[in-house]
Amino acid sequence: MTHEALAPQTLAETVAAAMWSRDRAAQSLDMRLDSIAPGSARLSMTVRGDMLNGHGICHGGMIFTLADTAFAYACNSDNHNTVASACHIDFLAPAREGDRLQARAEARTQGGRTGVYDITVHNLTAGRDVALFRGKSHRIQGMVTDTLPEGAPQGPSGANRA
Repeated sequence: MTHEALAPQTLAETVAAAMWSRDRAAQSLDMRLDSIAPGSARLSMTVRGDMLNGHGICHGGMIFTLADTAFAYACNSDNHNTVASACHIDFLAPAREGDRLQARAEARTQGGRTGVYDITVHNLTAGRDVALFRGKSHRIQGMVTDTLPEGAPQGPSGANRA
């Protein structure tokens, strides 16, 4: 069966596995893919000591990276190679060492070669939102799974449907 013939949820899971097998940045930050579905994704990470800035709070770049990664999984979930063309983040509250953060990405619109996605970064430990991120996507040539080697890992453990 070709990837194009897969049901949308199965395709999203296959694409997430392909991306995860190559996503060294997310892996190095100990991110976890909590759920994937067509046009949406949830990723989480725990704020480590090496993620703190000079104020002793989570570096904004780490929060941005979590949001951007959720954006990437959501906008590539239909197997079209898609990259960011623009993004914006608003920081709402600090996160501290040990806090568990979750980025929830949702497609707002996707048509042709462009899309808009909203991502909320929520502090699961403190029970509040820490950032709002909006990403604009642009499709480029190719499919995500085109370069997935035979027998590649099937993605992170624990990924569920959204």
